[in-house]
Amino acid sequence: MSNLIRIGELASAIDLHENTIRRLAAQGTIPSLRSEGGQRLFRLDEVEAALKVRKAKKGSTSSQTKKSTWRKTLALPGLQEDKVWKEIREDLSLDMKAGAADIIPMAFNEMLNNAIEHSEGSNVDLTFSVTPEMWSFTIVDDGCGVFAKIQKGFGLSSPFESLGELSKGKQTTSPQAHSGEGIFFTSKAVDYFELTANGIAWVVDNIVEDFTATESKINRGTIVECRLNTNTDKKYEDVFKLFTDDFKFNRTEPVVKLFETGLSFLSRSEARRLMRGLEKFDLITLDFEKVGSVGQGFVDEIFRVWATDHPTTQITSINMAPAVAFMLRRATPKN
Repeated sequence: MSNLIRIGELASAIDLHENTIRRLAAQGTIPSLRSEGGQRLFRLDEVEAALKVRKAKKGSTSSQTKKSTWRKTLALPGLQEDKVWKEIREDLSLDMKAGAADIIPMAFNEMLNNAIEHSEGSNVDLTFSVTPEMWSFTIVDDGCGVFAKIQKGFGLSSPFESLGELSKGKQTTSPQAHSGEGIFFTSKAVDYFELTANGIAWVVDNIVEDFTATESKINRGTIVECRLNTNTDKKYEDVFKLFTDDFKFNRTEPVVKLFETGLSFLSRSEARRLMRGLEKFDLITLDFEKVGSVGQGFVDEIFRVWATDHPTTQITSINMAPAVAFMLRRATPKN
């Protein structure tokens, strides 16, 4: 089982979009297995062999193997992200009428700007690739790491707490210069988003509407990887509207299971940490997926104390286990 890889890893290895891989697997064109949790798993050598057979049957070179890649290592001090993007666009002769051209330029510039202004690094390695299936980029800086930077800036106790803050949106260690929205909106806009730093890998797969937070061996610098279907019909404006009213960023969906390594939330201090900074928003959705239990103090702090102090903010809850739903009903009785 050790040589099994997930769909995101396979997509990077063979330069196909996740949607294409799912379609080929469903058709039986490429072999796959299912994990106990129902996720598709693949063996790279088996998939590559199957694709060779498919290519031979077609009798011609598949357009999916045609790839253009731009790579450079640049010094961060004085770097201007818009000039880098212009160089990439011209060197690769990017089709700016492609579906991905509405979102990827925004995502790339936001992520590179973060490296320039926040990483405290010296250099950045950039890779930008284009195929008929997918536009993708990777940004690797040699700085302090995004989770460590947030941990220090907010006085948090762990990198996982930093991930919790980051996933809220509108959180920044430099509020005088930045809105804190860049990483949040990028993670929502692309098909696949991966942020690795300080021993944590945060993966957001918007195709299947899922994410993971796992341990990583990367402890220095930050790695950002983004992928988007070349012909996507998704528009950045549509993503933005999901979290805004009248162009004001006032909605967020913090996911409770990200904020600790465990699946029980019992204390008032955990609740205060969760709700820190969320007074900026008008609507908050708390996702309790896979959370098995919550304590009276945790629930009371959010749904009575915090809600009373912030009466203009609406809090909704989704994906509650029966025990969690019971505790929330106890804390929010109907008048």
